[in-house]
Parts: sequence; structure tokens; C-alpha cells
Amino acid sequence: MPPATTTTWSNPEPLRRVVLTEGVFRVLFAEYAAHRESDRGQEEIGWLLLGLRGRDEAIVLATLPAGTNRNASESHVLFDNKSQELANWFIRQDRKDLRLLGVVHTHPGSLRHPTSSDYRGDIKWVANQWGKEGVFGIGTADAYPTATGERCQPEPHVLGLGVLRQTWYVLGSKDRNYRKLPVEVEKGPDLAEPLRKVWAELEAVADRLNPLTELLPKTRLEVAMGRQAPMIGLTIRHPQGETALHVQIEGTERRYYLLEKTNGGTSLIPLAPEKPDDRIDLNILSLLVRLMN
Repeated sequence: MPPATTTTWSNPEPLRRVVLTEGVFRVLFAEYAAHRESDRGQEEIGWLLLGLRGRDEAIVLATLPAGTNRNASESHVLFDNKSQELANWFIRQDRKDLRLLGVVHTHPGSLRHPTSSDYRGDIKWVANQWGKEGVFGIGTADAYPTATGERCQPEPHVLGLGVLRQTWYVLGSKDRNYRKLPVEVEKGPDLAEPLRKVWAELEAVADRLNPLTELLPKTRLEVAMGRQAPMIGLTIRHPQGETALHVQIEGTERRYYLLEKTNGGTSLIPLAPEKPDDRIDLNILSLLVRLMN
């Protein structure tokens, strides 16, 4: 199983392998397959890779999808940075050691290698990475399906499942081309998988909540079961007391509560903004001002 933490090396060596958890492998292939069956299936799709960077290996522990607000076509995909920023903050609440390792994106046909256009963007990005290297995966749907439909590995740097294939590379800041990167799969979850249940809600509020995570550091986001479906629970601690504002985001509904400690634990007292606004950030700030008075 991939380690919980990894040592920060002052002189990292060139990457010799990338390790995916089973959860990451499952999510990447399942979401690629679902994308191909969707009404946008002819477009490219992609994921950010988060995890740990060891001396000579990258361990991928979480994936963030490009999002429904992505800009994509048959020849490019631009990710929805707002939703990915909030998702990244959620994952790193308890895992400050995680870092952005690289990107997986798909290509049409049998183009299993990054393009010259990919290189122009990637070579600039890796220059600012720790170790000055990045991990890149290319997804294609041109593999010969195995009889069992199980994971296969025809080459050290290739993973396959059914007709889907991932080909893995590493690029350093001084490289003129990508190098093949051996890939392995080990036990473990995708730490971002719970967010898939509330991704629509996350996208709807990301542009409003991202500034609040910096403005209000005593903020915690979690995924929980709501009244009828999974929801986002946002808890903002009072900077000067034991009380907190708790916000539940379920579908298009927004519910606000005062979270108070009691002898038996905690209690939720419904709150309503004096002047409700469509902007969730304004409602949160107005309620916090009321609680501070």
C-alpha cells in the first residue's frame, strides 16, 4: 500500500516509476468509459493527479476531473480551474503533504503520445515543479480487449482495461521529449472519490467559496448524507468562541445553522439571513457578522 507520507528530498532523482492506487486506476478508467458514452464523448477529457513525490517515484492518491464546465473539443481540453481549486483544498485539509504531480488526458484514435502542443505547455509547467519533472498519462480507446476484461499491462509503461489504454510518460524541464515511465498499481483509495457524489454542487459554489477558504481559515468542508442525497457540509468556526456557522449544500438548496456545543455533543439551530442573497458567500458573511455581535 502506498505510504501515508513521503520524505522530502533535497536532491530528488529522476522519476523511475509512477504508482497508482487501485482507487485511482478504477476512477480513471471508469470515468473515461462513461465519458465515451456521454453526449460529449467525442471530446478530449482529462484529470489532475495529486499525490506524493518521493526521491525517484510519484505516488498518485487522488484525481480531479476536468469538470462539466471544461472547454473541450476533439483536439483539446481546458479544465475548470475553479472547481478543481475547491476540490484540491478539500483534499488537502487533512493531507498537506499532497502536491500536484501531473495530468492525464485522452487523445482520439491511436495517438498514444503527447503532441507538440502538449509539450509546449507541459515544459513550462514542469520547470516550476519540485524535482522539475511531471507525470503525464495519455488515454486512448484502441487497445485489444482481453478475454477476461481484467486489467492488463502489455508494456511496463502501459495499462489496459477492455478497449481502453493509458500510456504513461515523464517530462523534465530540460527534456526535448517525453520519456516512458513504468506504472504500477497498489492497494489504496482515490482520496477525491467522495467528491464525485457532490461534484455538481461543488461546481455551483466553487467561485464563491474559493475566496472564503482563504479569508476564513477556520473552515472545514466535508461530504455527508443530506435529507435525500449526498451533500456538502461547510463548517466555519467562530474566530472568538465555541460556536460555528454550518452550511448544508444539497442540490440547489442552501441551509444555514448555528452549530453549538452542548453537554451531549452539538446541536444545529436553523438560521436565516436577514436579507437572503443568491450568492452563498454574501449569506455566509452576513450570518457571521450577526454571530460576532
